[in-house]
Amino acid sequence: MATISSLGVGSGGLDTKSIVAQLVALEKAPLAGIQLKAATVNARISAFGQIKSLISTLADAASTLNSLTTFNAVTATSSDNTAVTAAAVGGTAANSFSVKVDSLAKAQSTASVALLPVGGALGAGTLRLQLGKWTVVPASFTPQIGVAPVDITVSATDTVTDIASKINGAGAGVTATVLNDVSGQRLLLRSSSTGADAGFQLTVLTDADGAPADASGLSRLVVGSSILYGENAAIRINDIAVSSATNTFTNVVSGVTLKAVAPNATAVQVDVAPNKSTITDAVNKFVAAYNKVNDSINELTKYEPATKATGMLQGDSTAIGLQNALRGILQSTTSGSAYSRLADIGITQQLGGDLEVDGAKLDTALANGDEVKKLFRNDNSNALTNGVALKFANFAKGLLATDGLFSSKDASLKRSLDLNAKEQAALSAKVARVETELTRRYSALDVQLSSLNALSAYVTQQVAQWNRPPA
Repeated sequence: MATISSLGVGSGGLDTKSIVAQLVALEKAPLAGIQLKAATVNARISAFGQIKSLISTLADAASTLNSLTTFNAVTATSSDNTAVTAAAVGGTAANSFSVKVDSLAKAQSTASVALLPVGGALGAGTLRLQLGKWTVVPASFTPQIGVAPVDITVSATDTVTDIASKINGAGAGVTATVLNDVSGQRLLLRSSSTGADAGFQLTVLTDADGAPADASGLSRLVVGSSILYGENAAIRINDIAVSSATNTFTNVVSGVTLKAVAPNATAVQVDVAPNKSTITDAVNKFVAAYNKVNDSINELTKYEPATKATGMLQGDSTAIGLQNALRGILQSTTSGSAYSRLADIGITQQLGGDLEVDGAKLDTALANGDEVKKLFRNDNSNALTNGVALKFANFAKGLLATDGLFSSKDASLKRSLDLNAKEQAALSAKVARVETELTRRYSALDVQLSSLNALSAYVTQQVAQWNRPPA
């Protein structure tokens, strides 16, 4: 303050400015303790935020173990993936069958006769592309119902390359390309889809030379052209013939998708079996998530007698109660399964509370997969006897709810912060008032001392005058 800067000027030996500063510091001393409390509350908010995040991860892991998808996971394997690959959806019954690929699906293709001169125009007219199905013997074409033909207008200057571009841009379900060989140029057409039903027919509607069926003008694209008809893929399952317009066979065997890769002389064995690894992975992720929660709470609530070091939440009833509740769920039993506890399938609690998985024992238990599923998933409408994963999922859901433990604790700690901030503000205001009053008082004292010093100097001068000998 401006008054402090001149404080003590008139008093001489009395350092009133220092006195005021020391008295203000004494008044302000409690502020450090209040600020330390605020820092501690912020640290506790952060600590509970850390636990909340880990509980959320544990909730996800528990939900995965409580999911029917996890326990219904299956794997489909082929004894020769170069001939047939296999996949199966969850819940597919265990099965085994043979597959022999006789032929792959083919798309219809055509090739025109060689056209000369290379790069020359063919003549004006109109081409028509129609999708449909061919009957090979005798050769006949049936247009696809509901699919309109696509007409392509060819100008007098269009080359084979120009016509191929127009076909590709027409969206007619056919792709075109130009082949250059020693005989000239050929227009190659190919159906965009495979299968016997995905055929097409190219015809000449109009030809500038007036003869749409001769071997000159635009009709050269059609007359004399060769054709390879589309075919379905053909396989045999347990020696029973089945076909598909593509190389993929879906639900020919319920729940299984087969993909023919190449014809094979020897039948391939396809096996569908429960996928134990999916369950094992889910169990391991659950154990890892639980251990992270347990380790975090252990660290935050620890007390080291030797060093007297304490964790941020040491003695906190909420944190300790949460850990006890989690351990209580682990120690509870599940009814309705051949396995009533996690220890029955190889998941045991170690010193310090962490879980450990005996892989061999778990693998043995998974041979009785339905009972393992019940241990984790059984819903007995009883929080004490429900499946372990269901218990954890429901408990975590409650903790993480908008009115759950973490929200309540966070709100409580933030209220403490608000009160702390008000306490700091009140103390700072009090210190400011005290400083103002002390400055006023010591300023007045400074003026009085200055006057007294002046008076003392005057008296001293007069006494000296009186005591001077007569001249």
